[in-house]
Amino acid sequence: MRELVQQLINDLEADRELAFCRLVETRGSTPQKAGALMLVYPDGSQAGTLGGGCVEAEVKRRALAVSTKGEAEVATFQLDSDYGWDDGLICGGRMQVLVEPLGGGIPDDYFQQLGRLIGRGVGLTEAIVFDRQASGLAAPTSFLFDENDQLVSTLHTRPDDGQLPALIRENLKPLVTRPRAHATQGVAFLPVLPRCRLVIVGGGHIGQAVAELAANLQFDVWVVDDRPEYVGQERFARAEKRIAGTIEEVLPNLDITPDTYCLIVTRGHNHDQDALYHLADRGARYVGLIGSRRKIKLIFENLLDEGVSPTALARVFAPLGVHIGSQTVPEIAVSICAELVSHRNRGGVVPGRPESVAVESFESNSHA
Repeated sequence: MRELVQQLINDLEADRELAFCRLVETRGSTPQKAGALMLVYPDGSQAGTLGGGCVEAEVKRRALAVSTKGEAEVATFQLDSDYGWDDGLICGGRMQVLVEPLGGGIPDDYFQQLGRLIGRGVGLTEAIVFDRQASGLAAPTSFLFDENDQLVSTLHTRPDDGQLPALIRENLKPLVTRPRAHATQGVAFLPVLPRCRLVIVGGGHIGQAVAELAANLQFDVWVVDDRPEYVGQERFARAEKRIAGTIEEVLPNLDITPDTYCLIVTRGHNHDQDALYHLADRGARYVGLIGSRRKIKLIFENLLDEGVSPTALARVFAPLGVHIGSQTVPEIAVSICAELVSHRNRGGVVPGRPESVAVESFESNSHA
């Protein structure tokens, strides 16, 4: 989404004409869910997707017609035999798509603010009125809220006396609860959740595979390794930061926030132990350590002796990954990323993972 919105901003700054298509409500089975985006250009080309097949072709046709009229509209598509029989895409659901013609002097402050918030990765919510009858509000109109749920811009409307409509104010869910897109009485609430940083300590095969997959899963990837050749751009082309330096030099000074995920996948036992020493009690949302149960137990015992708190070690996810019988590097990366996504999206709940090594089982013995 970030790349698509940046393309939209670039197009607006260049005064290119286009139609901005947003999926605002779905019911039943649909190829995409609310919040999906697509840009349609006068020549019929597109960026992004609303699911493909005949229905996407029909959205493009409508988008071109709306661009000619110059007025935004909400189009409804019923996914039955009219759309998708030839492509096997008969989902049986319904999609409502807001089509916004842009360019040619249309004010773009709303979209500049949208791009700014998405670029910062802090999160935002759009409240889009798509049904005048159900909401009692002018449609289509849009309200843009920042990471603190404060209104920063509107499109096609201006709240009277600075007051939000009660329907929107009462149904806006705080981003800290990581809400899903939802629609109420003709208003779509489309959250873009804050991006989480993923610090990968270790630039080997597993770190590389996890980094590539995690970037697709909306994590901002940082990678750390003491070997400069293992954090080069050719290995981690999509990483936000690539840091070469020893664990002792880098990790104590690394910015660890409550939204940071830390993954320790170095090339050896001692490096893993040193990394966990510096990360176990730094306030990260998640710390994970790869390795066998025996290796993890030894590391925990050593760190207890070095003064790391049992509480901090008990929060470490070790061994790593949900249990899918993974054996190859790509399979291990899938199992790790599945754990990361579940932890992020479900408030720390990760079904299907092996039981973590219990600190309590050996804490008393290590201090006997």
